[in-house]
Amino acid sequence: MTKTDAAARHDRSELDGTPARPVPCPVSPDSPFADGYDIASERDALADLVAAENPDPADPRWARFLELRERENELRQSPKGETRRPASVAAVEAPTASRAAKLGQLADATPDTMTLHTKDAYRMFTGRPADAEAKLPPIPGAKRFAAVLKSIWHLSANDNPYADWILIRMYEGLAAIRAHLGRVITAREEAIDLLKRKGLSLSVMGSRSPKTVELGFRSPYGYATAEAIVEFDYYVRMIKTLIHKDRMSDEEGRVAIRVVGREMRALFLEPIRWERHLLREELRLLSRSDFLPAADQMARLRVRAAIALFGEVPRKVFTAAEAPRHTRRRVKLTDAELRLLEQASLTATEVLQQPDTELL
Repeated sequence: MTKTDAAARHDRSELDGTPARPVPCPVSPDSPFADGYDIASERDALADLVAAENPDPADPRWARFLELRERENELRQSPKGETRRPASVAAVEAPTASRAAKLGQLADATPDTMTLHTKDAYRMFTGRPADAEAKLPPIPGAKRFAAVLKSIWHLSANDNPYADWILIRMYEGLAAIRAHLGRVITAREEAIDLLKRKGLSLSVMGSRSPKTVELGFRSPYGYATAEAIVEFDYYVRMIKTLIHKDRMSDEEGRVAIRVVGREMRALFLEPIRWERHLLREELRLLSRSDFLPAADQMARLRVRAAIALFGEVPRKVFTAAEAPRHTRRRVKLTDAELRLLEQASLTATEVLQQPDTELL
């Protein structure tokens, strides 16, 4: 390569007028970059900017978009198959280690796929990009939602209580939607079985040309999201079957699909604001230790900003008595440390001269 990363970022700052500073980004253990930059997750999260013919420089994710373009350019210029590894990795691979069995990371033997039969479910999965001509804003879909949760899942490794909190809330939201869909589907299947016992056999309709998509999620939350989409797809198939076979009116069917669709879109939209702020350079270092009495001034500012943005984190989440189903947090607390967390103030009671969000 002809430029260092620092030089490239300096050039970028001269072009767009932004200060040259590191752009917070999600990380992944299987990243081809030495700093762990998760290029796949960023492509998903910035899909609307990538797809836009003229992406908007005023978008708050513009710096991340420029970073993504630089990283993609680095990969194109690198020799095929070459990855940048930190020196510590090379040091570990000493001659003595080479004599030991070296096992690679686990990977899927075959690609994971999801087959969808309805346009409703496919659009729910992909979302909708912004349309500048029609002045339509983007609508995030399940794919974007999964990418956002993956970024926050990685952030939970920093012992960030707000990352844990939103992961808990989003998984509970997914579970609630899946439970609702399951109840409705079961009730409708029972009604169809009753008709069958009377002599009328009905089948749930399917597409003549279903769409199969490869998943390749790198977090458990992606697969939880995919399961909700598959449930929604079958739900829509069931409703449209009941309409077609005179078990439900047109209006009843449209309302049944629309209500669940709105619930899912509202859920997909919620964590985007959390990711946008929690991954900012100013808040990325936020951790439970920031709430303790010995925390420095910057830590207290991070706490005040987080509380102003998201509210007070529940005590059970803060002490990890209530934890996400999946988290990268690996902190093991002593009894003394747990007592400190139980006694820590979760409110921003200190009066400072600047507003709560001045840090941002």
